[in-house]
Amino acid sequence: MKTGLRSLPGFASSHFQGFRTFSHNTRTLLLKRYRAASLRFKIAFLVVLLLTSTSLILSIVTVQIMDNYILNEIIKRGESVGHSIAASAGYNLLSKDLLGLDNLVYKAKSANSDMHYVAIVDPEMKTVVHSTTEMIGATLSGDRGRLVKQTGDGTIVHEVALSSGSIFEIVCPIVFMQKPLGSVIIGMDTSILLEAQRRVSRMVLVVFGIIVILGIFASLLLATFLIKPIRQLSAGVDGLKQGMAKRPLKVYSQDELGDLTRSFNEMSALITDQQGKLTKYARDLEEAYVSMVKVVAAAIDARDAYTHGHSARVAKLSLRIGRQIGLPEADLKDLEVACLFHDVGKIKTPDAILLKAGKLNEDEHQEMMKHVEYGAAILSWAPSLSKYIASTRHHHEWHNGKGYPNGLAGEDIPLSAAIITIADAYDAMTSDRPYRKALSRDEALRRVARMAGTQFRPDLVATFLEMMEEEQAPYAPLSMVRAVG
Repeated sequence: MKTGLRSLPGFASSHFQGFRTFSHNTRTLLLKRYRAASLRFKIAFLVVLLLTSTSLILSIVTVQIMDNYILNEIIKRGESVGHSIAASAGYNLLSKDLLGLDNLVYKAKSANSDMHYVAIVDPEMKTVVHSTTEMIGATLSGDRGRLVKQTGDGTIVHEVALSSGSIFEIVCPIVFMQKPLGSVIIGMDTSILLEAQRRVSRMVLVVFGIIVILGIFASLLLATFLIKPIRQLSAGVDGLKQGMAKRPLKVYSQDELGDLTRSFNEMSALITDQQGKLTKYARDLEEAYVSMVKVVAAAIDARDAYTHGHSARVAKLSLRIGRQIGLPEADLKDLEVACLFHDVGKIKTPDAILLKAGKLNEDEHQEMMKHVEYGAAILSWAPSLSKYIASTRHHHEWHNGKGYPNGLAGEDIPLSAAIITIADAYDAMTSDRPYRKALSRDEALRRVARMAGTQFRPDLVATFLEMMEEEQAPYAPLSMVRAVG
């Protein structure tokens, strides 16, 4: 036996030389076949290399454990397993789930060959479950041997002498909802490891060097073979999501990654082409949609010969105001459609009220006022038209809060509705109606100016009057209109 132990360094040295040769050969083979080899082969080769080297290192480390350091590590691992079992066993103890407790003990014992035994005991040290079946139900002695370690959470480590040698017994308390329910006891066998430590401790440094070299080697391979093309593909996907057209990605190899890169380039080109077509289709669809809305607005206005073209004129004026205050193009498009829909609720207004030549009575006036609510209800039927509900419902609100239907005031009134309010009122004043003749342009402007801050937003009125003043028409300057108003 002693002769065999003395020959162990020579045996390990022979294995180390063989490992160096194996590493050199596999590295040469990997570099040679990189371009043509499949991605599966590359990944498999690296995994086999890492697993082989790891297995070899673990087999050597198993027989070269170092003194107190290894003993401490054994105790720490036993404590970790004990705490893990204790954390899971509390509920099983309360529910008296012996099968669950036995399963915890069996898994721990099966997964750790250097555990001499695993047991769970109640507060009176009576064995509930034990990896050795004969010990179940036995009461363990309180004197467990020499105290080695005791922690603040109640974990206790004893060195227990057995006929076959000594073991470290780790006792971890089981606490559930601050109530002690028992303990987990784990016996760690250390005799074999301690004997191996005394024989081959000098090899630890060599093994550590091997791990470092292999780790660097594997990292370089992964970075060279896999990281670069994968990062390029990731960047390409991000660019594609953002709609940024870029040149085709570079193909680095002829393996699956190369095929994936070529497929991505084809897909990117196809998506870019389809995006262009979809943009054109969307633009055509939008134009058709606006045309349909204009037809609907014209049909609404056609019910009353006096309001024919009213919605189109309101849209034209509103767009001019929107451009004057700097609304984005997308908001201007929405504003135009909102203007065309603003009186859609009049579809439900009876002709007797809509076309009445005289003054409306109170009931008729209340019914006429409901057209904004009717319009909002009609638009709510189509989710795509919901963004026009606010302007349709609130284009008769007043800046001072005395409008309808909700009495909104100031900044609470949606901007689109505040714009439409001015354009709608101005067009109504300058158009013939059954109950009156159209006002002159100057008179209508005076009334708009006079209602600034009352019916209309003052800043929008100022913009509207400046806009009208810039028109080249044979009318008096608006400065005179403001002065008169």
